[in-house]
This record gives sequence, C-alpha cells and structure tokens, in this order.
Amino acid sequence: MTSSTPPSALSGNPYPVHGGDPYAQQLSTGATHPAGDQSQNNHHGYRQVSPLDELGQTAQRIAANVERVLVGKPEVVRIALVTLLAEGHLLVEDVPGVGKTSLAKALARSIDCTVSRIQFTPDLLPSDVTGVSIFNRQSNEFEFRPGPVFANIVVGDEINRASPKTQSALLECMEEEQVTVDGNTYQLDMPFMVIATQNPIEMEGTYALPEAQRDRFTARVSIGYPDPAAELAMVDEHAGHNPLNDLQPVSHGEQVKHLIETVRAVKLSPDIRRYAVELTSATRRLPEIRIGASPRSTLHLVRAARAHAALSGRDFVVPDDVHAVAVPVLAHRLVLTPEAQAGRRAPADLIRALVQRVPVPQHGGAGRGTR
Repeated sequence: MTSSTPPSALSGNPYPVHGGDPYAQQLSTGATHPAGDQSQNNHHGYRQVSPLDELGQTAQRIAANVERVLVGKPEVVRIALVTLLAEGHLLVEDVPGVGKTSLAKALARSIDCTVSRIQFTPDLLPSDVTGVSIFNRQSNEFEFRPGPVFANIVVGDEINRASPKTQSALLECMEEEQVTVDGNTYQLDMPFMVIATQNPIEMEGTYALPEAQRDRFTARVSIGYPDPAAELAMVDEHAGHNPLNDLQPVSHGEQVKHLIETVRAVKLSPDIRRYAVELTSATRRLPEIRIGASPRSTLHLVRAARAHAALSGRDFVVPDDVHAVAVPVLAHRLVLTPEAQAGRRAPADLIRALVQRVPVPQHGGAGRGTR
C-alpha cells in the first residue's frame, strides 16, 4: 500500500522553493522566495537554480519522505533537517513507541549515503562501535576492521542502555569526526551525523548520558504522542504495512555536502553574534541552574540558526531563527540544582523565559551580516 504525503509536511510551505527541480515542483505550494527570486535563465533558456533554491527543494523532498513515516510531526522533522544542515548530531528522547527509531531510519533512508545502525545494549563494548585491530597471520601485521561508526549517518538506538564506557566511544567521533584505535587515527567521511534515540532515565535499564556526551548533541527533540487525527491516519496507513519499506532516497551525500556549504555562507551580523552569546551566557547565571550552556553550545546555536534561516529561504540570520532553535539546542545541556529538580522545573521553560528576557537586537540582523 502506498501512502500519500501528509498535508502537515508542507503546511505553510516551510521550505520555500522554486526553479526547475521536477520533484520540488510536485511538492511546492508556489511560495515566493523571501529574499527575492535568485534564479536566472542560462543561454539555453532554462532556469538555473540558486543554492538556496536547491536547499529548499531538497529539504522539502526529505521532509515529505520522512513524514510518510512520522505522521503529524512537521516541527520535529524540521529540527532534524536543521541539525543535518548544521553539521550536528540529533538526540531523540521520548517514551517507547512514539516513533524515535522510525524518525532516525526515515531520515537516513531519504539520503543515498552510507548508513549504519547500532543497537546499544548493556554488554556492548567500545570496540563494537569504533572497530578493532585484528592480527593478520599472513602479513604478520595488525589490520584495522572499521566499526559501524564509519558511515555517513549512524543510527544509535537506545543509546542510554549501554554503559558510560561504551557511550564515551562516540565522544571523539562526534566532536572531531575521527576515530583513534591503538594509537592510530582514522578520519570519518563527510557528511557525518549521529542520530541517537534514548528512553527517559526513569525507565528501567537505562544509564544517564554524561554531560560531555549530551553537550556534543547539537539538538534534542521529543516527539510526543500524536493527536487523535494523526494517530488515526497512522492506523489507517501503517497497520498492515511498514512505510519504511517503500522509502526511496531523494538526495545523496554529495548533495548534502553542497547544501552544508550553502548554510555556512549564510550571513551572521555582529548583533546576532552578540545576541547568541548573551543568550547562552545568561543560562549560567540562572539560580535554578548548576551547570549552564557551554561555549560549544553557542557555536551549535549559531550553526543551527544559520540552517534555520537557509531553510526559511534567507541568506542572513534574524532573531527569530535563534528563537526557533534555542530550546532544542540549549535545554538538554542544562543541569538543574537539586532544588529546581525537586520543584519540577523544566529546562525548556527556563530557556523560553530567557528568550523573553534577553534584549533582542534592535536591527534584527537583516542584511547586515558577515560570514
């Protein structure tokens, strides 16, 4: 049974596109590029698609593909795309059965690149993730056998069911995009993204992720339960068939690398830079917080804001881009005081309150950015 694209995937056309891409023309609702039409006609009369147009077209195809599996969660899909284009890693945390693994696998299958999946269990060893050196009797030398982390997209299922020792095997991979085994360093291919799922730490058989591990994830999302209409649509379309089996790639690794370059070129004004720094540094002064957002989180916030601006069709960042990604990027890094935990304070609520309090740049950053 084939499933149609859920209307929510394209509601309000969150990824403005135009140009000559036949896939995008099928999906586009005809929105105009916010920064003006940057497409031009070549000498043959065909329209040349600008980098932002290509990004919007590709993002829309991937979003439509993923929402065939994860019904009724366009905002979650958008954050996943933001994380991919920001060269980051995504942590999906929620209760079992809401589609965490489906989101990760659908995003991975939408891109024609190398994909691996690691099922984290209590007996998993670090070498099961990174690889191991094996002695070759014919050559009398040790040979390195790469582990599943050597892929463009690594899906780590239930990452917090493994011991902290095994979880730490991903630290170097996620931050430095390399693996060191027995004194030898091996570079990972780009693009490289870890999409990890985890259950809440209150559930049986889980280990809390160390602060250093959480800080390496660019964003964290919680899928949540679907509304009754979306759940009914899921039952109608998915009860007798797994939609993951029908997913075909709509992009490829080289194209994603090109889109990442487009995001890197998005302009960032000095006012927006200062605003991002003020927002993250303000978390360190909250009385409810024992450990605030790190300087790494400031970099992740800026990169995610750039990706969000590019997905919105702009080549410059405005404060709304920072606001849109502030909670997914910052909330999971905060460590509450025991008093705040006892009072059931939520880090996401603290970030939202900060966004309301920290003064927004007067000029908004529009058109005044630098790379």
